[in-house]
Amino acid sequence: MSEYVPARLRREIRQRANQHCEYCLIHEDDVLLPHEPNHIIAMKHDGATSEANLAWTCFLCNRAKGSDIASVDPLSCEIVRLFSPRTDRWDEHFQLQPDAKIVGTTPIGRATTSLLKLNRKQQIEIRQTLTMASLYPPRLGPAHSDQSS
Repeated sequence: MSEYVPARLRREIRQRANQHCEYCLIHEDDVLLPHEPNHIIAMKHDGATSEANLAWTCFLCNRAKGSDIASVDPLSCEIVRLFSPRTDRWDEHFQLQPDAKIVGTTPIGRATTSLLKLNRKQQIEIRQTLTMASLYPPRLGPAHSDQSS
């Protein structure tokens, strides 16, 4: 969970993310609870409240991540850092399956998928419904993917 983030900075990171969670890619209009900023490196680990250290996240991803900066890759059982929306490209660490599951394709992606519980049954069902309505997945910008906006 994030500490206080000034309104101006909240608007900037929300706009940069095009109102999508930077972890699961869900748009804030498609969930009941509001999206919020998350410190990629938590303040308790000396992370700054700055544009470079904040991600726009859905409530579920933010609560699951908390102040964690690393987790265990379920395949190798090694501790690895978590996905960083500021320095990593989503499509280099994750793949969206036809059944709307998000699969980690790297140790970072697997550890993040596991820790954030990106494939909870209800989240998959929401993504499936949004996919059928052509509302998910979003087209990722150049900072996140090879696709253009």
